[in-house]
Amino acid sequence: MLISVFVSLGTWQLHRRAWKIDLIERVNSRVHAPPVAAPARGQWASVNAAEDEYRHVSLTGTYRFDKDTLVQAVTDLGGGYWVLTPLQTAEGGEVLINRGFVPPGWKEAVPPAPAGEITVTGLLRMPEPGGGFLRKNAPSENLWYSRDVAAIATARGLKSADVAPYFVDADGKPGTDARNVFAGGDAQALTGKAAARDYPVGGLTVVQFPNNHMSYLLTWYALAIMSAVAGWFVIRLELRKRSP
Repeated sequence: MLISVFVSLGTWQLHRRAWKIDLIERVNSRVHAPPVAAPARGQWASVNAAEDEYRHVSLTGTYRFDKDTLVQAVTDLGGGYWVLTPLQTAEGGEVLINRGFVPPGWKEAVPPAPAGEITVTGLLRMPEPGGGFLRKNAPSENLWYSRDVAAIATARGLKSADVAPYFVDADGKPGTDARNVFAGGDAQALTGKAAARDYPVGGLTVVQFPNNHMSYLLTWYALAIMSAVAGWFVIRLELRKRSP
């Protein structure tokens, strides 16, 4: 009985490993591919994680900076916020853009943002409804722990039918390694307006899928072998006891 259970679990992990390897390959191909047009309004209903998440996309529109939302974040640059801003497209729809990371105090130091049409490239991401693992979003208090597109749109007075069911993590600035920006510390980085203008820092999306299935399947198969060996010893001992 135990042998069949352990073998089944090991085989299941074998299939999971093949699925995970395929997922990693597909996501890597999307992340590093040239940007394609983001799903237009007529395609929103068919957007899904399996086929679209982490796709490298491009879209053009005008930022609505008065609708900024700060979502708590911890990154390689330290603790702070993601800045989510609606981008109004020419077709009338709006897409939330995660413009990147900012440290605490950024809002007070930031200079006026340039207005006008802009083209954004980045990775298509699916919403994170509800909140973080330990803390839930509190829209009434303007406290956000996850990038919940529908809840943010409602809190900012946007029509749900006009907001895309995904958001986009904006790429980093060309020629810049985002993880090395302001390595000296956030407090020093915000001492002047020139530094504040370098925020938000994009290109910090973590694309990582743990693949421990090989160790799991080896464990289950090893338990199956150990169970078989233990069973053989038990049977052998019983046969010796019964022999004249």
